[in-house]
Amino acid sequence: MGIKIEMQWEVGWSDSLQEPPKRWVPSVVPGAVQLDWARAENWGHHSYGDNWRQYEWMERKYWTYRSTLDTVPAEEGQRLVFVSKGIDYHFHIRANGRTILSQEGMFTPVELDLTEQMDADDGRIELEVVIEPAPKLEGAEGRSQAAHSCKPAVSYGWDWHPRLIPLGIWDDTYAEIRTQAHIAAAEVRYELDADRNRAKLTLDARLNGAGTGEWVWKMADPEGNPVFERRIPVAGDSVQAFHTLEQPRLWWPHDHGDQPLYRSEVYLSGTGGDEGEAEVHRQAIGFRKVRLVVHEGGWKEPSQFPKSRSLPPITMEINGRTIFCKGTNWVNPSIFPGTIDSDDYRSLLELAKAANMNLLRVWGGGIVNKESFFEQCDEMGLMVWQEFPLACNLYPDTPEYLRVLDQESRSIVLRLRKHASVVLWCGGNELFNAWSKMTDQSLPLRLLNANCYELDPGTPFLMTSPLEGMGHGHYMFRYRTGEDVLEAMPRASNTAYTEFGVPSPSSVEQLQSFIPEDELFPPRPGTAWESHHAFNALSPEMWLMQDQLDHYFGRYETLEQLVEYGQLLQSEGYKCIYEEARRQKPRCSMALNWCYNEPWPTAANNSLVMWPDKPKPAYYAVQASCRPVLASARIPKFVWHEGEWFEPELWLLNDSPEEVPGGRVDAYLTLESGERRLLLEWKYDGMRANENRRGPTARFRLPASGAERMKLELVVAARPELNSAYTLLYRASDRPSPPKRSTLNF
Repeated sequence: MGIKIEMQWEVGWSDSLQEPPKRWVPSVVPGAVQLDWARAENWGHHSYGDNWRQYEWMERKYWTYRSTLDTVPAEEGQRLVFVSKGIDYHFHIRANGRTILSQEGMFTPVELDLTEQMDADDGRIELEVVIEPAPKLEGAEGRSQAAHSCKPAVSYGWDWHPRLIPLGIWDDTYAEIRTQAHIAAAEVRYELDADRNRAKLTLDARLNGAGTGEWVWKMADPEGNPVFERRIPVAGDSVQAFHTLEQPRLWWPHDHGDQPLYRSEVYLSGTGGDEGEAEVHRQAIGFRKVRLVVHEGGWKEPSQFPKSRSLPPITMEINGRTIFCKGTNWVNPSIFPGTIDSDDYRSLLELAKAANMNLLRVWGGGIVNKESFFEQCDEMGLMVWQEFPLACNLYPDTPEYLRVLDQESRSIVLRLRKHASVVLWCGGNELFNAWSKMTDQSLPLRLLNANCYELDPGTPFLMTSPLEGMGHGHYMFRYRTGEDVLEAMPRASNTAYTEFGVPSPSSVEQLQSFIPEDELFPPRPGTAWESHHAFNALSPEMWLMQDQLDHYFGRYETLEQLVEYGQLLQSEGYKCIYEEARRQKPRCSMALNWCYNEPWPTAANNSLVMWPDKPKPAYYAVQASCRPVLASARIPKFVWHEGEWFEPELWLLNDSPEEVPGGRVDAYLTLESGERRLLLEWKYDGMRANENRRGPTARFRLPASGAERMKLELVVAARPELNSAYTLLYRASDRPSPPKRSTLNF
């Protein structure tokens, strides 16, 4: 780290690599060329109405950034270096008209020594970054056009995302004046012993040039108190040093313990630490040991011959303790990754932690997030399941593709392996299925497995998600069988639920912010409702699911009714799935909904948080269902009729590392008329840590009532923080159900 020089950029487009742009406009870096051009043309926001269609032509153009550097190193031996942490996607860098680098891949950083490129007369460097059109597999359609590149497939269109392919400089980019003996790399790795009482630390550091003096390696504890200091004479351009740390404090997911982060500093004497701020390499270290293990009883399956392997391991074990993973699928916070900053990450991550989530699956259709995302996950105790940028495609075994995948995957692993939060690598999303047709013999997946083993052997690796035994879908409240999710989930038996969804519309205020007034109501295809994925996302009805709203509520008459009905189904559906998954442990060890957030404002979607960071009512339902300890009910169905026996089964769910003392749960039923009935009193004994308790079943014959809804409440004596409530539909025997429409064939 030397003296940073901020750069001013312009950008323009042309139709070929050799042709210069005819017009230049100011550029914001990091960002995207589309946004630069839109600002210059004074276009409206890409998310409003169908404005995004103005951007479609841009993916086919060559885009050139240019900037001038006229800072000459002031001292003998200093170097001028160009640094970019990410350029999207296939690009060429020119200095004074000469190409000095060509690269494919947005996740491999660039460092170029420009000292020898300075003009001999005035020392100036005219720097250009030329970006080729978005990669496109000829003959393919939609997202399969990304099947031969490491470009995130989401950009080519997804079930909440129009085809809008960002291009440009998307991560921090600057010039820097460095000393000749610049520290090119310094990383501390560690290995915990079997009892996790001792950590063997290894420092590997490397100079870019000849150096003198001493390497200084310091470590401080989480409170900043010195732990040790090592000084090693410089001999050559690299050093390897060791230290054993006794009784390291362990890093835990936030719902199981603290997140102590030790701080390492590495510098050359005379260039950093107590003697100055230049050239210091800092690293936060969280000590933890992670494994994926087979669920309890899993080795007894299959029970018959011929015996083969059991279901793949998916139970997360941190520091020897089994962790039930309650979380979500994280997608890009923006269509344009270059606009995402630390504050964007923080608002979403704080919401995830507040929702009692402990694991984020960073889905393989999207980007690998910027460094601040992982730093904040380390600090907050949020585990990260990190997928490589492969999704829903048949990725080839060709040397050309494997070369880029090797480069990109190694860059990703080398950057992220130091983070305590990264607990799982995965080859990508939905690769072992009819639309992708990959297997564990596919060379891209064998390559990713090999690179993870070589570079980060202590972190588990999955070929893809889902694997056999995992639940992946459905994505609706009412299944194609006619069952609702409350009826279907108790019969499921999966080791993990890695994707599941229940859609709802966005709030009225959110819809009004991006749908033109004359299109706002009623919703219909061919308007902004469709381009914002209320219709034809996966089928004509998705994600608004009008047929399901009609089935349960009858035809809505206002936008407010539409939103209320959809959000009620989403809230109760997600509540059911999270709690039922928890009831199914230890066979089941994970519940991750599809999806958490949005890359732009959608009209209807499975998300819990609307773009950019606005919680839906379902967010609060999930927050309640993911509490470490809560009273819970397994309810047989969503719609009830007068005269039926209402029979909820009571449970206490405990995923915490603490014992739960005995107590009492009172179950009440309230109809809209206001009458509140005590159904059952359940006195339960104390529970061990991480143990569920199955309780009795209440049995109550539903009376005649004019109510349309009823509410089940579970009240825990003297423990209101464990209370739960469920809203259900109620119909009198003489009141006809709303007219049924055909069930989706999904």
